[in-house]
Amino acid sequence: MRSRRSLAAAVSVLVAVLCGLASSITTTAAASESADRTSTHRSQQTRGWTHYVALGDSYTSGPLIPLQRLDPLGCLRSTQNYPSLVALRLGRTVLTDASCAGADTGDMTERQKITLGYHRPQFDALRPDTDLVTIGIGGNDYGVFGSVIGTCPGLRDSDPSGNPCQEHFTVDGVDTLKEAIQNTRRDVEAVLDGVRERSPEATILLIGYPRIAPPTGTCTDILPFADGDYAWLNDIEETLNAALATAAAGNHATTFIDTYPASLGHDACSEHAWIQGQHLNPIGAAHYHPNRWGMEGVAEVILDHLDERGW
Repeated sequence: MRSRRSLAAAVSVLVAVLCGLASSITTTAAASESADRTSTHRSQQTRGWTHYVALGDSYTSGPLIPLQRLDPLGCLRSTQNYPSLVALRLGRTVLTDASCAGADTGDMTERQKITLGYHRPQFDALRPDTDLVTIGIGGNDYGVFGSVIGTCPGLRDSDPSGNPCQEHFTVDGVDTLKEAIQNTRRDVEAVLDGVRERSPEATILLIGYPRIAPPTGTCTDILPFADGDYAWLNDIEETLNAALATAAAGNHATTFIDTYPASLGHDACSEHAWIQGQHLNPIGAAHYHPNRWGMEGVAEVILDHLDERGW
């Protein structure tokens, strides 16, 4: 998820960092299965190597998490994002990571404008013989998360103990962002149908978004929201995850992977945070985005599910 201007700034920082790096970064990582996974991966072994395609936005791509891939640079895709970690842990897996910062559901079938060019439609990565697909998408549709991040910090001073951002997005008693999320659900349903059409035999996992704000308390130096808007931010994120879960349930071929419960205690305010706060870390994570710990946490949730499925 992102605001386009904030990620453009992140790209500029990243370009400066990469200027000091040597040529290209090798990104293919495929390790032999460890002994404790041999039995759970037996079905994949009989077919040979697993083809895994990762689709998604910046919560999948991993902006500024080292090391960043260059193919293309504008997608801010990390070699240590959760698709890379899942592929490495599964073993005998060829990963095609098509995720790209700033993507929304429309970028599955249309090319995406990014810094320094365009990124091809993410669906181009899908094949009839694809075995596993993860999709982390929806937060950028209708500018929901970009609106929250771009608007709420600036409203804090107007009512520090109140909920000025929630009031800003409520029109005639209707929360306009929650209303927009219902449209997101329909768009994600179309994405899931498109994945199944292109990769009919694949295991399809729709990945939810991890927790950003704590359930109680505040940390305004990290998340500069008004006190009352913390609960509303949680409500927005829960509404989005619920919409994704509904989209997956209606598809009959997709499983929703809920990362929100596992991220309890790992919000941006916590000591062992999965999410970077307001301050961009040019060699760690983009602001309001997962860091390496967050990617590892999401990967563990996915791997636990695949273990249960016999992978």
